Amino acid sequence: MYCTGFCSLIDSKACIDPAAELDEGVTVGPFTVIGPGVCIGKGTTIGSHAVIKGPTIIGVDNRIYQFASVGEDPQDKKYAGEDTRLEIGDRNVIREFTTINRGTTQDAVATRIGNDNLLMAYTHVAHDCQLGNQVILANAASLGGHVTVDDWAILGGFSMAHQFSHIGAHSFCAMGSVINKDIPPYVTVSGHPAKPYGINSEGLRRRDFSAEAIQQIKRAYKIIYKQQNTVEEAILLLRELAEECQEIDRYIAFLEASDRGIVR
Repeated sequence: MYCTGFCSLIDSKACIDPAAELDEGVTVGPFTVIGPGVCIGKGTTIGSHAVIKGPTIIGVDNRIYQFASVGEDPQDKKYAGEDTRLEIGDRNVIREFTTINRGTTQDAVATRIGNDNLLMAYTHVAHDCQLGNQVILANAASLGGHVTVDDWAILGGFSMAHQFSHIGAHSFCAMGSVINKDIPPYVTVSGHPAKPYGINSEGLRRRDFSAEAIQQIKRAYKIIYKQQNTVEEAILLLRELAEECQEIDRYIAFLEASDRGIVR
């Protein structure tokens, strides 16, 4: 049951199921609905008119703004009411009208969002998506089902990722990008469909990558995209480069794991 000892933080007009669990210091605005099977960690703030449906676990110090829909049923015709869930970590910001769906039994069973992510207004995270940490989805960016987004990736406003796509760490997707292939780490893409346009140099500098590491990442990008190598040939060359720069290991692991193929 939610903590009645902290009712001063819960607006009297909110509707909270007795089977929901709210930790110390959770704030809930008026007309918000929180269903059974929802667990919310301490310090999390939920605005007015939000709807949170379980099973959903939300960590500490998150901020969920008004009119967000969190933990709703997956938008998948195969879904038949199975017990699936949503897991959200700590210190995430979920802005107005964002929609986040639970998982399906056909895949991970759970949709997962890590820590310190920013989901701007009208973003959509579909069933079974897996988001890492420090991810930014700008206004109206949308992820189809089963999409993986690695740490520090940024999707510009109105970007769209096709189901099962994998978006690599530190990558940058420009506004309106339509992503139908995997995006390797560090790469900047733009367009419909998305095409590669170099590496995310500015993002790497902001995250304290050394000038030498950035230069080596540029060399790796050229191996993948500028030298007419197949992916298999590129991996062999990248292994040599990785002996000088450990950041290249992330490229190699990503290319080896890619099922959809990478943007070209």
